[in-house]
Amino acid sequence: MEEAPANPRIKSADEEAGIVNRGGQLRTGLKGRHMQMIAIGGAIGAGLFIGSGSALHKGGPAALVIGYIIVGIMLMFTMQALAELAVLYPVNGAFYTYVVRFVDPSWGFAMGWDYAIAWLTVLPFELIAAGLTIEFWRPDLNVAIWITVFLVVLTLIQIFGVRGYGEVEFILCMVKVAACTGFIILGIIIDCGGVGDRGYIGAKYWYEPGAFKNGFNGFAGVFVVAALAFGGTELFVLATAESANPRHAIPVASKQVFFRIAFFYIVNLFILGLILPADDTRLENASGANSSYSPFVLAIQDASIAVLPSIFNAVITVSVMSVANSCTFGSTRTMQAMSERGMAPKFLSYVDKAGRPLWCVVMQLAFGLLGYLGVISNGLDIFTWLLSLSGLSFFFVWGSSCLAHIRFRLAWKSQGRSLREIPYTSPLGIWGSAIGLFLNIVCLIAIFYNGLYPSPSAQPDAAYFFQQYLAAPIVISLYLGWKVYSGNWRMWVNLNDIDLNAGSRPLDIEDEDDIERKTWANLPIRIIRAAF
Repeated sequence: MEEAPANPRIKSADEEAGIVNRGGQLRTGLKGRHMQMIAIGGAIGAGLFIGSGSALHKGGPAALVIGYIIVGIMLMFTMQALAELAVLYPVNGAFYTYVVRFVDPSWGFAMGWDYAIAWLTVLPFELIAAGLTIEFWRPDLNVAIWITVFLVVLTLIQIFGVRGYGEVEFILCMVKVAACTGFIILGIIIDCGGVGDRGYIGAKYWYEPGAFKNGFNGFAGVFVVAALAFGGTELFVLATAESANPRHAIPVASKQVFFRIAFFYIVNLFILGLILPADDTRLENASGANSSYSPFVLAIQDASIAVLPSIFNAVITVSVMSVANSCTFGSTRTMQAMSERGMAPKFLSYVDKAGRPLWCVVMQLAFGLLGYLGVISNGLDIFTWLLSLSGLSFFFVWGSSCLAHIRFRLAWKSQGRSLREIPYTSPLGIWGSAIGLFLNIVCLIAIFYNGLYPSPSAQPDAAYFFQQYLAAPIVISLYLGWKVYSGNWRMWVNLNDIDLNAGSRPLDIEDEDDIERKTWANLPIRIIRAAF
């Protein structure tokens, strides 16, 4: 008879809970530099460069900045919680897996498919956006030509698997980071009257037409745009299973989120609100995939700077393709993890010898063909409804991730485990996740209100409301559907029944001398480490 393991808490370093269809092994081809760059600029795309114009027009410059700050704070807490879980459990599926294990399998099923559907439908939108950016130079060519070109390029990237994704994102993110930095410098010069014929602007547009528009209605409308702009921030956590050294790469990448939010979003949007008035009628068209009305391009055009609008439009093209590349990663890894747990068709669990979830990639690229809807009559109206499926998805996923972390910490305490076993702990622990969950709920309520009353004088309109909130009934239907299918009507997984061992990589705390104790003397260095 074989002897039991010395430590009964440790099952197997490679074991994961709930696997019923074991697929092949995903390649660990992502390095630290890939993870950091994905965290910094991976999701910067049409949501920031185009959608922010719509938010500015609806709510005004102050509402734009405050709304993005609220969502940014929420995301910082959420990413720290996910980083703690990802370092301890570097498993396939990441947050979907955590919700299934620590919250409830039915809610995990709903979150997994909601997240996958979001990326499946975002891909054709990004392809249309990329095609429309080319119209800036060649309006005589049909957008379908460029949709085809970009879809072929995206397909070629998939041949190289996760390493191809990582290298492409690393290069494209460097372009986006350089562009955001350059715009901040240019915006300051424009605001001070260094270029253009408007002279010194200062905070003029914050007084006239004003810092806020449409009251609370306009402010609430910012959250929908912010969700799309920040969507994808969590991708570096999803890449945990394919990271060469998650214990080092994940904490570093999660801390980069702070700089991305503070610098590339908040500062850029603050500068934008200084040099472009919120009542500019051109901003009415700054939505969807129409890069010709990007507020960043419009601000540069108003400064009468030759060539630069074309250069920034090229940056938008690069950014949109970067997000399209992220779509193929986000959906495919989620669907493959769900298939392994019996929550998606079995064939989706297949991973080829190169470490690619082949059939998941085929499904995602097939959804890219929906981009051709954008070139047919009323096609964009059809696509607006498809895109509405992803409108709230990110808030649901982020909130559920915070809830999973809270449940994990409660189970960890309930089962008598020490926090010193956790390789990386989020700075505010369970309270940070509680704040993140609360802010997610606040955002969902604000979007609900805005769906009913988009402006102070508006009356509820069913079509507009479901364009904003369609993801909610989809999530509820998925949740109840799996409850009926599984026959499990428990609200939660019991804390003492949660498996804390499978797939875990805890620290060995037998030698306590190697563990840094928290003292007042080392508080400054611990604060620096938490931030950087």
